[in-house]
Amino acid sequence: MGKAKAKAKQVKGKLKETVGDVVDDKGMQAEGRGEQLTGKAQETAAKAAERLKKSGR
Repeated sequence: MGKAKAKAKQVKGKLKETVGDVVDDKGMQAEGRGEQLTGKAQETAAKAAERLKKSGR
């Protein structure tokens, strides 16, 4: 997954968490936080893959 898709997942997760806050839905809040964490991990992996590619490995 590319950095852009990972960042989009983070934004989607933040939105879901915020909506969960507004409607007081703990499950939606947790799901949003989970999506944010997944997006951050995917972004980190994409950055690492780019560095490896640039280093010629």
